[in-house]
Amino acid sequence: MRQTRPSATDPRTFSVLNDSKNAEGKKHDLRPLRSLLPFLAPYRREILLAFVALVVASATVLSMGVALKAVVDKGFATGSAEQLNQSLIVLLVLIGVMACATFTRFSMVSWIGERLVADLRLKMFGHLLELSPSFFESAAAGDLVSRMNTDTNLLQTVVGSSLSVALRNFLLLVGGTAMLLFTSPRMTGFVFLLVPVVIAPILIFGRRVRRLSKISQEKLADVSIGLEETIHGIRTIQAFVREAEEHQGFAFRVHEAFVAAIERIRARAWMTVAVITLVFGGVAFVLWLGGRDVLAHRMTAGQLSAFIFYAVLVAGAVGAVTEVLGDLQRASGATERILELMAVQPDIVAYAHPMPLPHRPRGELDFQHVSFFYPSRPQAPALDHFHLHVRPGERIALVGPSGAGKSTVFQLLLRFYDPQAGLIRLDNVDLKETDPKELRRLISFVPQDVAIFSTDALTNIRMAKPEASDEEVKRAATAANAHDFIAALPQGYRTYLGEKGIRLSGGQRQRIGIARAALRQTPLLLLDEATSALDSQSEKAVQEALAQLMQDRTTLIIAHRLSTIRHCDRIVVMDRGLIIEEGTHDALLEQQGLYAKLSRLQFRA
Repeated sequence: MRQTRPSATDPRTFSVLNDSKNAEGKKHDLRPLRSLLPFLAPYRREILLAFVALVVASATVLSMGVALKAVVDKGFATGSAEQLNQSLIVLLVLIGVMACATFTRFSMVSWIGERLVADLRLKMFGHLLELSPSFFESAAAGDLVSRMNTDTNLLQTVVGSSLSVALRNFLLLVGGTAMLLFTSPRMTGFVFLLVPVVIAPILIFGRRVRRLSKISQEKLADVSIGLEETIHGIRTIQAFVREAEEHQGFAFRVHEAFVAAIERIRARAWMTVAVITLVFGGVAFVLWLGGRDVLAHRMTAGQLSAFIFYAVLVAGAVGAVTEVLGDLQRASGATERILELMAVQPDIVAYAHPMPLPHRPRGELDFQHVSFFYPSRPQAPALDHFHLHVRPGERIALVGPSGAGKSTVFQLLLRFYDPQAGLIRLDNVDLKETDPKELRRLISFVPQDVAIFSTDALTNIRMAKPEASDEEVKRAATAANAHDFIAALPQGYRTYLGEKGIRLSGGQRQRIGIARAALRQTPLLLLDEATSALDSQSEKAVQEALAQLMQDRTTLIIAHRLSTIRHCDRIVVMDRGLIIEEGTHDALLEQQGLYAKLSRLQFRA
């Protein structure tokens, strides 16, 4: 059933999904991060262990101030070697406990962050696989990849590092403040007067560094995009002798990335200078005040040492918490973008109790007054009261000019879309009431542009039937006239075909697609220009293979080369979503209509 949440064809959805740069600039509250709790819930034990380790590490750090005071007052001040040894042993034990606790915290928190990202990516990828094709027609592929990689990586950084750093520093801030007050309330007041003076410039520089870091990342992304486009389009670039211009454009993008990086480095260098000057200047001022108190016997040297230790802890904790808040805001924005993608619902989903299809389908198709409008073209019907009955095992050719609606018939049969009006039945079962996946298992589809995946030939053909044996795959390839060229590859059927099948010719890719259909052996066969990329010799062999493949199967063929469909049982001529002629090849020639006109143009050529 259709949902009330945003669908793939909702224009508001696309405006949100494709506006990631604007979204990055907005301020976000932290509430979206709550949506991560269900992903963290299965790992309560690991989170508890990390939290305990965090508390232990923070407690040992705070205890070091007390141990440091003991070293100075009981060791140095008294001149007792035994007291000094005991104090140092206590300090070393605390350091050991802190190191073990920090190791446990870091390991567990990093594991939780990596596990969260892995679970999120699996969830997002599974969700993308269920979305309707209409979504991918409007959504930018680069934006989807960015959400899968960049946004989830940011969440991994926050959950696997920044969040525990924030909590650790918050505990150190609270505990350090309490120890400061316990050690010297008078000097604590001076420290808190100095903190804003020290932190304010750091925050200002930090904000500038973050802004320049974002600009630097965007310029670096432009370099990556340009490089990717050049690699994919290298043949076109060389064919049009555009190497010099492309090199010049790439050099410009590299220079912009360099300039942005230098600005970021300079801003960070100035921030480092400010941090060193202000923090150590503040420590020197507190040390001067404390030294006067030691000389006046208002505190001991050990108390002063402990106070300086806690003051540095508190100042560092304030700066770290402030920095992490910025990371949390960016993570919240990333979470919002992930949630927006996860909220998109497929247009085509199965009913809770779908109508079962026949166990042995006969392949009878019935289009009854079907009207359909693509979401991107709501004013122009792709099919207009389309009516067609296909008998079991019949071979039907769909011909007509581009935009006539031929491919739309295939899209509706595969339930990539549902018509706005009319009915489509398979063996008297309304397709709208079926499970789309069960329906598609009964259909073999050979598209005009066959998708080849970045793996070997065996796996590419076997994707049509994963349980098929190697011999079945080879028989299907032989039927599609693909066995010879595959066997001639360096590793035969185990040869890697390259990204998008770049190592194959257009005709070879098409024969891989035909082999998939031959392997699947379904009652319905859809051929969309299945021989358009073949030479004459290969076309003849594949036509013979297709003739065998079409036996006892209901077959719909889209063809522009009319010579390939002469022997079809019926030819349906379409124009502007309507059937305007119907009959055999010879009968249509006698009618002297659109088919005869197209035929004369082709055969004359």
